[in-house]
Amino acid sequence: MKRSPISIFLNGVERVGNALPHPATLFGLFALSVLVLSAIFSALGSSAVHPGTGEVFEAVNLLSRDGVHMILTQMVDNFTSFAPLGIVIVAMLGIGLAENSGLIAVIIRSLVIYSPEKYLTFIIVLAGILSNLASSVGYVLLVPLAGTIFIAIGRNPIAGMAAAFAGVSGGYSANLILGTIDPLLAGLSQEAARLVDPAYHVNPTANYFFMVASTFIIAILGTWVTEKIVIPRLGSYKNDNVEKEKIERLTPIEKKGIKRSLWVLAGFIVIVLIGLIPSNGILRGADGSLLKSPLLKGVVALLFIVAGLMGVIYGSVTGKYKNDTDVMKGMSESMKTMASYIVLVFFAAQFVEYFNWSNLGIILAINGASFIQSLNLGLIPLAIMFVIFAGSINLVMGSASAKWALLAPIFVPMFMFLGYTPELTQVIYRIGDSVTNIISPMMSFFALIIVYFQKYDEEAGIGTLVATMLPYSIVFFLGWLVLLIIWLVTGIPLGPGAGIHL
Repeated sequence: MKRSPISIFLNGVERVGNALPHPATLFGLFALSVLVLSAIFSALGSSAVHPGTGEVFEAVNLLSRDGVHMILTQMVDNFTSFAPLGIVIVAMLGIGLAENSGLIAVIIRSLVIYSPEKYLTFIIVLAGILSNLASSVGYVLLVPLAGTIFIAIGRNPIAGMAAAFAGVSGGYSANLILGTIDPLLAGLSQEAARLVDPAYHVNPTANYFFMVASTFIIAILGTWVTEKIVIPRLGSYKNDNVEKEKIERLTPIEKKGIKRSLWVLAGFIVIVLIGLIPSNGILRGADGSLLKSPLLKGVVALLFIVAGLMGVIYGSVTGKYKNDTDVMKGMSESMKTMASYIVLVFFAAQFVEYFNWSNLGIILAINGASFIQSLNLGLIPLAIMFVIFAGSINLVMGSASAKWALLAPIFVPMFMFLGYTPELTQVIYRIGDSVTNIISPMMSFFALIIVYFQKYDEEAGIGTLVATMLPYSIVFFLGWLVLLIIWLVTGIPLGPGAGIHL
């Protein structure tokens, strides 16, 4: 069978990507490369002058006597003090309970099942976006469920799965609720920003306002692509060998569990409001400010407490958790998924610190910013270029956090020297990282989605998936760029206390 040019191209990308070492190995190699490069550039006398302070930064040889001592004595500290490590582990302890108890899965199921048919596509895309709160629930539950729902109402099941996949993966940087990716990326952005300003703090809420707006934009665009492009292209579905599956509605005990967990959420909101509304509220900042409220800096603690309590209550009602031992086992289960991340972080932390110690990051940022300034591109063309660059990198490197750990030490300081905040650099990266997720063979669930497609089309392969999802990728790219440009022109904050200009 003759393969399409897209299929041939992506098969080549897949082969190249599969030939790359494990991400942890890559960061180990990057760390070693920094050591070698530090010696080379130090010998060449490489340096740069900070445009704000006039301070001169010279390349530091990490293979020197002092450098080797630092490497050996600081290795453990590099790992344990790496900002994203503790943040993600604490957040996952809470969200992991909500996921392990079945709460997140049943909420997604109820969102989709009880929606009016005319709004079903929109709800599926929206549910996919919201499912990003918990790492893999959208992929393993919502995508196949969407196919089941579409075939049950007489529509092409592949179109339903495409809509769900578009929301889960293409809308990865949109949500109404903060998830584990937000504190993770914020921690990496903060580490990079401190190459320039050692006191700079990036909150997990850094992109929250933009995320909320993006949620509805992506849900609307995903619905439009599904209804106007994907469904007409796929046509009606006929297969006598596939029976319509019965969609199970929520059981009384599941409904009771959701109600009880929502009461917990409502009670927590009341407590927060009591601490915020009075001018001397206990949850306000030391100066009475809302922007300096511990809620913003402590959002990870909030995720842990709220998600954990809701998960415990739901699990208790449904019988999943019978005692404290079951709860602790649930938390332990969520930590099992973190093992590979912890390994990755060890090597990424060494790479980031070596980059910091060598001054190569700051030198590259200063000289890069100077070059970009000489081009007189302006913020909007620069942002568009960075979105395209991040999206292109995503085709050969799947992990959002791994890519940002690599790119942040270069681009965050570079944008800071141009006068733009780390929060802006982060949001631009997130757009590029999201729009090509659904067409990237390197995305960890890409192969699983092909398997889902093959349930209804035995000949489905990479070309089938890419051809189906490419319209979403293009429309999301254009729509998100329009939203970003509007944001840049109007100067709306990206999140609480997170502006565009330094």
